[in-house]
Amino acid sequence: MLRIGKISYWHVHAWDYTNQALKHPDTVMAAVWDENEERGRAAAEKLGVPFYANLDDMLTSGEIDAVIVDAPTNRHTEVMLAAAAAGKHIFTEKVVAPTLKEVNRILKAVDDNGLKLTVSLPRLNDGYTLAIRGLLEKEALGQITQVRVRLSHNGALANWLPEHFYSLEQCAGGALIDLGCHPMYLTRLFLGELPSEVSAQFGYVTGREVEDNAVALVRGAGGAIGIVEAGFVNPHSPFSIEVHGTKGSLFYGTPENKLLVRTGDDQAWESVEIPANRESAFEQWVGHVQNGTTADENIAYARELTMLMEAAGRSNSEGRAVRLDELEG
Repeated sequence: MLRIGKISYWHVHAWDYTNQALKHPDTVMAAVWDENEERGRAAAEKLGVPFYANLDDMLTSGEIDAVIVDAPTNRHTEVMLAAAAAGKHIFTEKVVAPTLKEVNRILKAVDDNGLKLTVSLPRLNDGYTLAIRGLLEKEALGQITQVRVRLSHNGALANWLPEHFYSLEQCAGGALIDLGCHPMYLTRLFLGELPSEVSAQFGYVTGREVEDNAVALVRGAGGAIGIVEAGFVNPHSPFSIEVHGTKGSLFYGTPENKLLVRTGDDQAWESVEIPANRESAFEQWVGHVQNGTTADENIAYARELTMLMEAAGRSNSEGRAVRLDELEG
């Protein structure tokens, strides 16, 4: 049985991961630490587990084997380095850290201590992503020329996001680094390789200190372009994916959840069957811990996600395209 300590309930998905752990037959919630003591004590009481006011005390208590990290983004490096030094396996919310330099420190610590890390990049495991990957692996669309992925909601208009999600210090950004992570890693995936540079524009519709509306352009190989869109100010904006190539195009989107493909001049649009989702990132993490395997693809995409987000933030603040090879690793 994998005994899990919870590192913070700061993130909006913190209880989602807790519930996954409670439902999994091979995991149990065993302890809680939170930088907000009142919130942490309430969560620990609800779970019927000990609360620790000091993170090191929880990590060295002998009561846990692993941690789930949902701390503020600006504290990810601190808490994950501490967990790795204490020999605890790590499951974490995205992004791993705000900068490439910090991610590399975390990954080295995990590797040096022989631990298992998995990052929550949930849409990599969804059926539509698996179907699109299959089509692209068959080169059904030819050479990829453009990818566009959009994900948006009305959290900043309807005020259902917690106020700390608008803290630049804690979050290292707004709509793009939070919600935009999903279209960013999907865009990178569908382009087929890591883009070389990023150009981003942020909007501040509701006047917070972080962006609530964002678009990033990423440049791939051979002239391919990726368009990443995210926002907290759009009540009825559907999640959508477009992938275009020299031989055809595909579209996927809600609310109808249909994947449509067209190839060839005389072909009609065809509906593609969407398979079931594969195991969640959390389930995969538990399997890696049990089987001694590593989440190589997951970690690679997570590292690249931080690179793309760091470049996007710099692009917006500096008013120019930022090459990924400019980042300090």
